Amino acid sequence: MLAPDIDPVAISLGPVKVHWYGLMYVFGLLALWFFAARRAKRPDSGWTAQQVGDFVFYGALGVILGGRLGYMLFYNLPHYFAHPLDVFKVWQGGMSFHGGLIGVLLAMLYFARKTGKTFFVVADFFAPWVPIGLGLGRLGNFINHELWGSTTDGPWGMVFRGAGLLPRHPSQLYQAALEGVALFVILWLFTRKPRPTASVSGLFLICYGLFRILVEFVREPDPQLGYLAFGWLTMGQVLSVPMILFGVGLLWWSYRRTSRS
Repeated sequence: MLAPDIDPVAISLGPVKVHWYGLMYVFGLLALWFFAARRAKRPDSGWTAQQVGDFVFYGALGVILGGRLGYMLFYNLPHYFAHPLDVFKVWQGGMSFHGGLIGVLLAMLYFARKTGKTFFVVADFFAPWVPIGLGLGRLGNFINHELWGSTTDGPWGMVFRGAGLLPRHPSQLYQAALEGVALFVILWLFTRKPRPTASVSGLFLICYGLFRILVEFVREPDPQLGYLAFGWLTMGQVLSVPMILFGVGLLWWSYRRTSRS
């Protein structure tokens, strides 16, 4: 079947064009702000609405700057050396989750020092709402007809603009379902009860890393990189392995520390 050919421009006002891809980031940040602000209203949350709003601002900077710089460094550095002005064309895609994660971690460090909170208190508070933005971002990739999957004979295969005539895995939708919906449900259920500090962050890292590695097996690698080894290993998988290992370490440390106290 043909993938839906949705105009990537959501709103056009003369020379100003607002793309769906950019709007997905806006919607994701607004959702995080909304749900985090609701949780902050709980008497035992230890958060205020002002603190939530302040972090959303710092987190947005971390996502945008880190995501863009991460894509440049991890995926396409020669291109941006040759065409430096392309770094500003974010509506064309080209954002790295792992780069965005680093940017957000730096924002959390800064925010934690500014407010006197510990780093993992901040990370655990916001982690459950991050999957909403991740899922919306993958829908933006789907609208842009980018980051499609490898070819498939399955009836769910889709023909994407610019990807030839063969049907491909709609890997953007797989990632939206796993990194967005499934990860959100897992973290929401996990946080319904009080958990040790850092355990929510650890579970987030483990689940995202596993989901990303899984989908990468049916996702076409970035053409400028291709497979890194063995005819299947991708950059996304390489960058996800440390996330899983660190997440496992965080879970072990958080529960071990709790059992000793």
